Amino acid sequence: MTVPTPTGRRERKKAATRQKIADTALRLFLERGYDAVGIREVAAEADVAVTTLFSHFASKEALVFEQDADFERRLAEAVTGRAPDEPLVPVLRREVEALVRHCTADEAAPLWHLIDSSPALRQYEASMRLRHAESLALAVAAAPGQPRTTTACRALARFAIDAYALARDADDPRAALDEVFPMIEAAWATTGPARS
Repeated sequence: MTVPTPTGRRERKKAATRQKIADTALRLFLERGYDAVGIREVAAEADVAVTTLFSHFASKEALVFEQDADFERRLAEAVTGRAPDEPLVPVLRREVEALVRHCTADEAAPLWHLIDSSPALRQYEASMRLRHAESLALAVAAAPGQPRTTTACRALARFAIDAYALARDADDPRAALDEVFPMIEAAWATTGPARS
């Protein structure tokens, strides 16, 4: 799934600048190492002002996770965009599986090697996963006819995000999801009506 294409000229230009900054940063980080490259170097190489860089990315770590907002949006939309009679857990599983496929593709390997080699990036990714879980929990709780407690919604969201992390790191990501999601579905079913 791709990010929707901005429709106006200004939005397209902004999106192109953001992508140029992210691509430049990733290239420099992969060439020289995350810690060896500074924000000013990224901005200069991308031919933008440092203030422009920060208007698109809140931190140096955010440059590495440039699809963060898209992933968060996709997870919430998987819940909010499903048909009223469509069970929740299988929908989440499909979206988590799509994200895992994206993150375990061969071309993603250098990026994950970069992340795994940097304590700052690992910490940022962990906080990002918590934020995604909270956003997903809000979407689940807001779903029409949702009879479960806030705690149950938050637990489901955390389990789904943890399933993503476990599968991404597994030798066989699909088998990991096959193992984890029945447990998630069983736990969710015990918290209320099985139909949701």
